[in-house]
Amino acid sequence: MSKVTETVTQLLKPILEKYDFYLYDIEFVSESGSWYLRVYIDKTGGITIEDCALVSDELSEKLDSIEPDPIPQAYYLEVSSPGAERPLKKDSDFQSAIGEYVNVSLYAPIKGNKVFEGTLKDIQDDTLFVEYNDKSVMRTVEIPKSSIAKARLAIKFD
Repeated sequence: MSKVTETVTQLLKPILEKYDFYLYDIEFVSESGSWYLRVYIDKTGGITIEDCALVSDELSEKLDSIEPDPIPQAYYLEVSSPGAERPLKKDSDFQSAIGEYVNVSLYAPIKGNKVFEGTLKDIQDDTLFVEYNDKSVMRTVEIPKSSIAKARLAIKFD
């Protein structure tokens, strides 16, 4: 799988540079017997559906022109925005989310909780500091990155 994502990443670089977009994430996965090549792109100010269609068309054309085919099995190409509740995976994702409302799921409980939702206040030495509401009292929890099963931006409903 990583060979496919590496090849696609290299093909995407000139396309994304041309439009001043950036690659947020890429995955090549099998779901319910079908393969999906998912490309998540973004830009300052947010990506539009027209931007996604443009990248999809150009990437599809490049992929179809390569011999031998870098992806021999049938697959669906999906190009989209990472979304409002985008996953946080890389260090740069976490850094850019400081000050944002996040949802963090853990492998094992900390302070009796496996899920924390609150404001990412800081990151120091691979530890996240998340301020959350605990029965109307604001508290801060320290979460080691190694304890995180999943993390994403979250939408706060007041």
